[in-house]
Amino acid sequence: MAEKFKAPVEKGKTYTIDILRLGSNGEGVGRVEKFTVFVDGALPGETVTARITFVKKQYATGRLEKVQKPSEHRVKPPCSVYAECGGCQLQHLSYEGQLAEKRQQVQDAVERIGKLKDIPVLPTLGADEPWAYRNKMQLPAGGDKKSLHIGCFAEKSHRIIDIDACPIQKGGNNEIIPVIRQWMKDYKIPAYDEDKGTGIVRHIMGRTGVHSGEIMVCIVTAVPMVPHMKELVQMLRKDVSGLTSVIQNINSRYTNVILGNKTKVIYGSPTISDSIGDLSFRISAQSFFQVNSEQAQKLYDTALSYADLKGNETVVDIYCGTGTITLFLAKRAKFAYGIEIVEPAIRDAVKNAKDNGVKNAHFMCGDAAYKLPELLRSGVKPDVIVIDPPRAGCEEKVLNAIASVKPKRVVYVSCNPATLARDLAYMKTRGYETQKVQPVDMFPQTHHTETVALLSKLDVDKHIDVEIKLDELDLTSAESKATYAQIKEYILEKFDLKVSTLYIAQIKKKCGIVLREHYNKSKKEKQAIPQCTLEKEEAIMDALKHFKMI
Repeated sequence: MAEKFKAPVEKGKTYTIDILRLGSNGEGVGRVEKFTVFVDGALPGETVTARITFVKKQYATGRLEKVQKPSEHRVKPPCSVYAECGGCQLQHLSYEGQLAEKRQQVQDAVERIGKLKDIPVLPTLGADEPWAYRNKMQLPAGGDKKSLHIGCFAEKSHRIIDIDACPIQKGGNNEIIPVIRQWMKDYKIPAYDEDKGTGIVRHIMGRTGVHSGEIMVCIVTAVPMVPHMKELVQMLRKDVSGLTSVIQNINSRYTNVILGNKTKVIYGSPTISDSIGDLSFRISAQSFFQVNSEQAQKLYDTALSYADLKGNETVVDIYCGTGTITLFLAKRAKFAYGIEIVEPAIRDAVKNAKDNGVKNAHFMCGDAAYKLPELLRSGVKPDVIVIDPPRAGCEEKVLNAIASVKPKRVVYVSCNPATLARDLAYMKTRGYETQKVQPVDMFPQTHHTETVALLSKLDVDKHIDVEIKLDELDLTSAESKATYAQIKEYILEKFDLKVSTLYIAQIKKKCGIVLREHYNKSKKEKQAIPQCTLEKEEAIMDALKHFKMI
């Protein structure tokens, strides 16, 4: 009988650990006797003391107790609630250090997961202003008759941390917070209690037009009729410079989805305006728009540069969303096609094209795996294909469709270095070589990294196709597909909760993780399907983050 594995660390005990690198969630990664330990708040190059909080066969987690030898890039976080808030992960790391670590994160993914060597990963394109960059704010409201809380959720909880301002928000958004807090206190407007399903105000949203100076306030309520809205408008007009729009969104559902389906204008316009480059956009409360306008410009410029358009090309933009990148491409190409499976996004894309006078762009709603061959059959031969998938990356059928139409270049925009590396490796087997990868820091102070990769068609005379499946690639442990059994085991051990495969599937789908079609679908029509509770959803989300699936 095989000897039972015993980890070299024990829960509750402290250890001295040398931190080697940052994990994909911004945590420090070190080793005790070659055994991996994750320590939140620790930085590469540091020696720390950590108390072990969780032990598994492959790894352990520890709570930072003391930094014995600090990194030269360690700084004091300027935010007073940074230690509690789950919004930022890297305020304790200098911005120079953040940029270097994000480049390293991409480099590690390309080499370790993609098994791709000698691929140039360029220095991260940093922000001119790494603070006050978010043009969109969403803050929950909570409390009872005795207290009111407006702020951010504490990490891995629904406990609200009161804030007066957030240092990564645009100033206009921060002006909104004290006004709504005072209005709720003055007129005794109760916050929503998600446990009891009582109260009125659920969330406060602010949107700032960076280039227009226009500001939208959206108050999300559990009921349609809210007293003293006239007074709220008066207070906002007095204290929020640039106020253009006050919107009420009604969300009466028992859900953690922020916005409901019903929206009404309380004051001013239903939209505000903003621009990226020479393109302008009307932004509603529900519209998708990059939260960092300035860095979005750098991201799109990089994608445009990699596309290398001369004016006579046909371009296809897959996962085009509301068509922002498509319109940038259309300005330089003969014709641009955008493909997106989400119908409301396609409607917004068509409207954006019309508003900007772009006539050489066409948008199609549907699955790219089928729409691309349709284009080919209709006589359209793409010279360049741009893809910007969700965190789960591209489905194999989409990558196969791209390879089958044989564009000269593929520009891959990614928000997840792990799935990017996996897909680059797969595309190599289909005849596409990665030329270079450019990280772009869209979200300073956080662990998130955007990337743009350029792929070119290999010389067919020198290339031999090798069949390989995506799930055969080394997207393991941290960045991979944990099995349902592994997710269940993790949740049971950490939270003492039992979750069903159905609940896991529901939350994976909500996070954009592709599932098999008709997974767990009842054979009975109109069958009532149980929905995952909030408590179990949070536990599943924690597991998906732990296994780096989101």
